Amino acid sequence: MKNADIADPIFREAVEAIDAGNTARLQQLLNSKPALVEERLPQPTKGYFARPYLLWFVADNPIRHEKLPANIVAITRLLIATAKQYAVDSFQSQIDYTLGLVATGRIPRESGMQIELMDLLLDAGAQPGTGLGALAHGNMAAAEHLLTRGGNLTLPTAVGLGMEAAVKQLLPDADKAELGCALVVASFFGSADLIGVLIESGADLNAYPIAGSGFHAHATALHQAVFSGSLEAVKTLVQAGADLTAKDKIYEGTPLEWAMHMQTETNHIDTKKKYAAIEAFLRGSKPKD
Repeated sequence: MKNADIADPIFREAVEAIDAGNTARLQQLLNSKPALVEERLPQPTKGYFARPYLLWFVADNPIRHEKLPANIVAITRLLIATAKQYAVDSFQSQIDYTLGLVATGRIPRESGMQIELMDLLLDAGAQPGTGLGALAHGNMAAAEHLLTRGGNLTLPTAVGLGMEAAVKQLLPDADKAELGCALVVASFFGSADLIGVLIESGADLNAYPIAGSGFHAHATALHQAVFSGSLEAVKTLVQAGADLTAKDKIYEGTPLEWAMHMQTETNHIDTKKKYAAIEAFLRGSKPKD
């Protein structure tokens, strides 16, 4: 979303003040119209940034500028304080969702302010969740931090963080959905050993991940393993009987076609070789009856 797309001139100016780190101007706008913090833009209507609140813009997620102002924490603190007073009904949902945007965002991480922003939101009462979304976007430190702040350690999160002892502890009580999601996570990270453990525990080899998990919800564990570039992970799944003919739900590509496509997505020679090795293995594999 571009700032020029925001039809409301006052809301647009508030977003511009956030982007510029102009605390004084943002304070003036909030003083003159505190209802800004409870308003939602009518656009966009779809996607994870649908009908955004002003607070959501602090994460630059979706990416609009590739950077955060140096004083984004102070900007966020001002918005939280105002929303707590003037957006009582939506305050909890606002800070929870903003925490998710910060924890899953690339720009907050690269800015070096991800953890500080998360703590600010958590101190305001945001719920830490499970950290799974952060993991899906490569924000390992954010996921770990959410757990230290009271997050719920689930089997998929333990798998994603490579917490083998916790995985063994959580396995006996895991249901079918958790096992399937955990297998997808292990495959996404190319963790062949954990894939084996989950298969032995009864995880559905060909299940698609839980919607909203962040781990390519349209693709099976084998697709995810191909994406990871780990030949060992792919071999573990195939030898256990994973469906070689399964198609992802968006592009309708098989795991083999994913391996072929991934070679066109990189110019890194070693990475190309990894995907080429996976392609060769899958070509030589036969579907099991």
